[in-house]
Amino acid sequence: MKKILILLAAVIIIVVFKSMRNNAKAEFKFDKESHNFGQIPMGTPVSAVFTFTNVGDELLVIASIESSCDCIMTKFTREPILTGGKGIITITYDAAIAHVGFTKAVMVKSNARTPVKVLYVKGEVRSAGR
Repeated sequence: MKKILILLAAVIIIVVFKSMRNNAKAEFKFDKESHNFGQIPMGTPVSAVFTFTNVGDELLVIASIESSCDCIMTKFTREPILTGGKGIITITYDAAIAHVGFTKAVMVKSNARTPVKVLYVKGEVRSAGR
C-alpha cells in the first residue's frame, strides 16, 4: 500500500510539473493598445509607436502583422524578445482620402500565450478645405 501511495504521488508531481511547463509561454504587455490621431490633414501619413514588454517565460517572436486595409503600413521588432525585453510596433496610416472618422485594426500574430493581439488606430482625415 505504501509503494502504491509513493507511486501515485510521483505520478501527480510529474503531471503537475508538465502542465506548469506547458503554460510557460511568451506574453505581450503593451503600454497602450489603441491610438487616436485626432484630426489629420488629408495626404499626410501619420505614425503611432506601440511599445511592448515580454512578460512571459519564453522568447517572444512576432510571426506576422496584418491590417484591415492597404492604408496601413507597419514596422516591428523582428528579433526574438527575451523575457523582460522590449520591442516596438510602428503603425503608419496613409491619410490619402478624407474620412469622417476611421478605426483600423492591426493583428499581431506571435508565439505568445495570446497568439493574436489586436491594436487599433483611429482618427479623422480632413480635406484641405475643412
